[in-house]
Amino acid sequence: MSHIEQRYATNPDQVPGFTTTELRERYLVPEIFVPGEIRLVYTHHDRVVLGGAVPAGSPLELTGYPEIRSDHFLEHRELGIVNVGGTGTVTADGEMYTLVKGACLYLGRGIRSITFDGDGQFYLFSAPAHTSYPAALVPPGEGTVRELGDQLTSNRRTLNQYIHETGVKSCQIVMGVTELHPGSMWNTMPAHTHDRRTECYLYFDVPEDARVIHLLGERTETRHLVVADRQAVISPSWSLHSGVGTEAYSFVWAMAGENQAFDDMDAAPVTDLR
Repeated sequence: MSHIEQRYATNPDQVPGFTTTELRERYLVPEIFVPGEIRLVYTHHDRVVLGGAVPAGSPLELTGYPEIRSDHFLEHRELGIVNVGGTGTVTADGEMYTLVKGACLYLGRGIRSITFDGDGQFYLFSAPAHTSYPAALVPPGEGTVRELGDQLTSNRRTLNQYIHETGVKSCQIVMGVTELHPGSMWNTMPAHTHDRRTECYLYFDVPEDARVIHLLGERTETRHLVVADRQAVISPSWSLHSGVGTEAYSFVWAMAGENQAFDDMDAAPVTDLR
């Protein structure tokens, strides 16, 4: 079974009037991993498609959709995949890739057949592509590793860059995984915006009785979402993004837009937040 939902773009002037329910309907993706299904959200922010595939004992095929006007999913797109479940496989045009938890797979434009199998929970992030790059599998921890933050400010974290301008090549996707160290809660602080890219966060390894408070909106008009395990947040280019958990957690970050420069961001100092 496969399902795709469309969400239209929003602008910052709308945010002050949104209720909590309206914020969640526009920016939170609460149900991504459904056993036996592929669930996708097509957001008109940079034409990103995000979602999840959970084979749960039976292979699942990622096909084309009327919403993206394609006979096969990667006809004019590219795809980043991170497995946040048990070991599973992705078969692309007959080539099988085994993904353990935390592994990242890139599939380029033009691949016609994609099948998911095994015990994986595959997070999918796709963007339009105008050329084709080779498929590439990166095991967990073998990307470009950056140690960030400090235990004194509760944001000590290990950032793994997988798909980026000096790593796995893509047209516009930038993707990786960040793991907070024990005792750290903030994933990004000070917060920032990417005025030239849309970014999506998938929070995972969040304990069942824990939550992440995700900040969004403009720096002088912030709002928040309460996010549970394996839920995602869509962050438009004009929105800051930062989160604090009641316990440590991990998250997949993925971006698409004007460029792939990881450090192309505009800081939002704590003293500017309202």
